[in-house]
Amino acid sequence: MDKLALIRHKIVDKTTLKRICSGWRVNSHKIVFTNGCFDIIHQGHIASICQSASLGNKLVIGVNSDASVKRLKGEQRPINDAYSRAMVLAAMEFVDAVCIFEEDTPLELIKAVRPDVLAKGGDYTPETVVGNDYVTSIGGETIILPIVPDFSTTIIISRSKGE
Repeated sequence: MDKLALIRHKIVDKTTLKRICSGWRVNSHKIVFTNGCFDIIHQGHIASICQSASLGNKLVIGVNSDASVKRLKGEQRPINDAYSRAMVLAAMEFVDAVCIFEEDTPLELIKAVRPDVLAKGGDYTPETVVGNDYVTSIGGETIILPIVPDFSTTIIISRSKGE
């Protein structure tokens, strides 16, 4: 399998992801889940993804679909389509699986993954993280990661417009 095929192989649907995660659990892997739009990847995303990966030995990333991003961020977003965003994430060696989800929140995806750790950036508290109640109810934990100040897709877009 060539390298591009290996990257594409990491992008899976929810049903396939559920099966993969079940196998990982049987083999005692610690599964970490994080999610986001990841519209324009920047150093804040990289820091968060690296930190998430260090919390276990399998990292799953949920990516909002284009329609979901539009509903959350407005009609001008996303800049990059969902598959392109998923490809960039899947190309990272410490990312094990990427799944695009259509809903406004990743709750159904989190239920499919059943992660040991739910990781989110520092602009959240455990109580405000979607899926926190579910993950803690199955014995997992929610970990809030520090954010890299002054880095967000919105800031990058504003800077590119000279704002």
